[in-house]
This record gives sequence, C-alpha cells and structure tokens, in this order.
Amino acid sequence: MSEHIVRQTRQKDAIRDALNGCDEFISAQELHRKLEDRGEHIGLATVYRQLNALAEAGRADTVRLDGQQLFRLCGDDGHHHHLVCTGCGKTVEIESPSESWLKGISDKYGFTIERHTLEVFGLCADCRKSDK
Repeated sequence: MSEHIVRQTRQKDAIRDALNGCDEFISAQELHRKLEDRGEHIGLATVYRQLNALAEAGRADTVRLDGQQLFRLCGDDGHHHHLVCTGCGKTVEIESPSESWLKGISDKYGFTIERHTLEVFGLCADCRKSDK
C-alpha cells in the first residue's frame, strides 16, 4: 500500500473519530482546530473534502447556519431531523413528520418526494434565558 493511501486513510479515520466525539454540529474550521489540539496535522482543505465526502455518502448530516456549513455524524438509522439552536448550535434529533403529512404536501404541489431533510432553527431554553 502506498504511503499516500496510508496517510489518506489515517487522516480520514482521524477526522471521523474527531467528528464522532462531537454531539453538536461543528464547522470544518472547528473540527480542524480540534484535530490540531490533538496533535493531528491535517490540512483544512483535507478536512473540508472529507466532511463533504461523508455528507455526500449519507454518513454525516450537514446544515447551514449563519452562512456556515456545519457537520455531524449520522446515527445508525440514516434518517434524521433536527432542532438547531441559532444561539449556541445545540442540536436535538426530532421525530419525522408523518408520512400522510409529507404525502399531502407533495400532492398539494404536484411533487414526488425522493428524499427529505428537516432542520428547524430557533433558540434553545438556555439561550432564551440568557437573552432576558
């Protein structure tokens, strides 16, 4: 196995491991900083590439918050919906809307649903308290 492939695999594993240690969504820059703090010297561009590859493969969730793309490893069932706090980034997985609701929406507008994601943005209880 070539050194380049070994390095790519080690870097991929390190990125996945660091992301696995995050309960909330995290930016590529924050994840890069965590890796650096752990002594992993992986370029920011590599972190971006690997995170996007995980998202494209359906192994990481991604949301946009304040113009920034954030990532989080998916759970085992591969289908998630979230409440995301716009203040602190806290994320909570929520139940899926009912199939009848989705069918009603798609029928109303003449769509056939192939896949869906649902992120609901607002302030968590802690951020609402600190605003007062």
